Amino acid sequence: MPLAGLSEEEAARRLAEHGPNEVEREAPPSPWAMLAAQLANPMVALLLLAAVVAGALGELADAVAIGVIVALNAAVGATQEFRAERALAALRSLAAPQARVRRGGRSVMVPGHEVVVGDALLLEAGDVVPADARLAACHAFSAIESTLTGESLPVEKSTAPVADDAPLAERTDRVFSGTTVATGTAEAEVIAIGMDTEIGRIARLLADAESGPTPLQLRLARVSQQLLWLCLGVVVLVAALSLLRGASWLEVLVGAVSLAVAAVPEGLPAVVTIALAVGVQRMAARHVLVRRLPAVETLGCTTVICTDKTGTLTTGEMQVRDLWGRDRRALLDAAVACCDAELDEAGGGVGDPTEVALLLAGRERGVERRAVEAARPRVEVHPFDAERKRMSILRADGRLYVKGAWSSLAPLCVTGLEGADAIEDDMAARGLRVLAVAVGEGPEEAGLTLLGLVGIADPPRPEALAAVAAARRAGIRPVMITGDHAITARAIAQELGVLGPDDDPDEVVHARVTPEDKLTIVRGWKARGAIVAMTGDGVNDAPAVREAHVGVAMGRTGTPVTREAAAIVLTDDNFASIVEGIREGRAIYDNIRKTVVYLLSGNAAELGVMLGAAVVGAAAPLLPTQLLWVNLVTDGLPALALVIDPPDPDVMKRPPRPPEEPILGRRQWQLVAATGAVEAAVVLGVYLWASAHHELPLARTLAFNTLVASELLRAFAARSGRRIFWEVGAFTNLKLLGVIALSGALQLALHLHPAARGLFHLEPLTLGWAGLVLGMGLIPVTLLELGKLVRRWLGAA
Repeated sequence: MPLAGLSEEEAARRLAEHGPNEVEREAPPSPWAMLAAQLANPMVALLLLAAVVAGALGELADAVAIGVIVALNAAVGATQEFRAERALAALRSLAAPQARVRRGGRSVMVPGHEVVVGDALLLEAGDVVPADARLAACHAFSAIESTLTGESLPVEKSTAPVADDAPLAERTDRVFSGTTVATGTAEAEVIAIGMDTEIGRIARLLADAESGPTPLQLRLARVSQQLLWLCLGVVVLVAALSLLRGASWLEVLVGAVSLAVAAVPEGLPAVVTIALAVGVQRMAARHVLVRRLPAVETLGCTTVICTDKTGTLTTGEMQVRDLWGRDRRALLDAAVACCDAELDEAGGGVGDPTEVALLLAGRERGVERRAVEAARPRVEVHPFDAERKRMSILRADGRLYVKGAWSSLAPLCVTGLEGADAIEDDMAARGLRVLAVAVGEGPEEAGLTLLGLVGIADPPRPEALAAVAAARRAGIRPVMITGDHAITARAIAQELGVLGPDDDPDEVVHARVTPEDKLTIVRGWKARGAIVAMTGDGVNDAPAVREAHVGVAMGRTGTPVTREAAAIVLTDDNFASIVEGIREGRAIYDNIRKTVVYLLSGNAAELGVMLGAAVVGAAAPLLPTQLLWVNLVTDGLPALALVIDPPDPDVMKRPPRPPEEPILGRRQWQLVAATGAVEAAVVLGVYLWASAHHELPLARTLAFNTLVASELLRAFAARSGRRIFWEVGAFTNLKLLGVIALSGALQLALHLHPAARGLFHLEPLTLGWAGLVLGMGLIPVTLLELGKLVRRWLGAA
């Protein structure tokens, strides 16, 4: 009995009372809020503190320079992340723009947002369902719910009641907002709209999902805190020593500013931002679109990839994977003759995806449905339904063509059954959907001849096989999460290599999961200390995509909500691109680490020089403007080139670094300390010798230039912790050669321009003094390169 529906007046009343059929949108943060978030970290606070103190003491040049660095870095980061918070708004794109309902006894089209609870929906193949509704009547009706449940096959619907607490994929008596009608017609009564629908519930889950700080952000914050305490400790120590030898408070404050400038690597925030931005460009060339900068590095330390099956590891399209029968062409001819779906010339299909797969397989063997319809027109059709589990078409040649579930057709067949049971069991065990195809004479579904069996499945992407293997070689654990059947999921997982012989199926393959289950799985891995990447394309993946450390969405087949929730989007939908992203992420982390070591070694040397002079009671060897120049120009420019070094050839041959590993471990801090000590000893030695034989301005000039020469030359050794400079390749990073030449030229220019000499308190530099500076500057880099050779020899021994 058809639904009566609502009157126009009652529908208007309910619309006014309950509001439109829309998913609530999340207000995106303002640009100012994005900018403020960029400034909220200890490193920036440390820089701002140094700028404030410098300004208070009249060192305006230092204060302005530090402030400009902070502002530029914050602006770059905020610009990159401006579009990051629009996931909920994208859910609206899933709403049907128009809906057919029965109102006042008539069938009318209304805007999707005007559908109300109690409306009678009139649905047919191709419609997008505008709201959650319970079926009142249906005929050969099925819906594609893969974007909501992950189930790749159309779900057959009926009016038989199902419990409200049944799993979403098993609620066959209702349809859901945002899904698509695959076949048949139906009438359904709307039971939920807007935020009360299943999509609305996912929207709430998405709002509750939290990405949290990335590993790189946490590690840099830890380094900043360590620098802050180190700076305060050295300042207090030097101030105490200065006061003990009778220095005035003004001298102590000036020295404190110098030490603060020396301790803080002013170029570090900009270097990290630029490293990530360059990584974004490199990844874009590999079809990996990065929407949030820190995700570049985080992808590199991923230890677990939780991936959706349908449309991510698989093609998302049903294909015939196996055929069994004596005459395969005859088998496909009968299967095509029992189909309602249609193909266009380009191979696109309209109708049930299983039938589209049959038509495509028939076309490959020269069987076209149009030719079948022309030669053998239909006489009588018995559509597929959930009870019979089969479909039959009687044609003009007098033959009955039947296809359906093996359990439904086997009792009707009298010939062709030999060996079919074993084949059906084998196909089902491999996760294939098995269709039996038979023919008979006359209209009765009895005395049939079995022509064969067809195994259909959503096949793996060819490139996904290599990508999964590469991930496992790199020590990354793939985990499949799907709404599909367990047998199908495990079969695909074994075929792809996700499920290995030594793996626990319950840990790496999760079937029949809901959006809440996906969130639970991601949170469970995070609780175990894993760095989790979650890939997906359907709306059902979106909450888990956002919850993961790195959310990865498919750009072509992915729903808008998932793309907006993700930090990374694969523009070619190629799972293999994730591996390239991981390679780039690891390289970026390596580059950031070695650049931080390079910068902090310079800061350690500056602190050592200033502290050493205070201990022996000498005047400050370096002035604040000189230290700022070293940190921003002498160190900063080579650091920008170091941080874009090409990846190490072995970067994907090692396991992921432990998630708890700091950006600077014991080995890195030891290298910072040793390098800083050697460089400080060289610079302080030059200064103390020169101050004993010459005036203080010349001694400071020589100390300043020795420090600059040492820093520039040391950049060559900083490229690798194991290989010496020419083994790395002198011309594999031409930008480094260029910036070192540029920095050297700028250093010489300071001595040539009178105003610059006055600002930096420099004396003229003769060729003899220049030779001394260059020779002393070679000492640290030479010792570093010799140290690599010694460690290699000891390791080989």
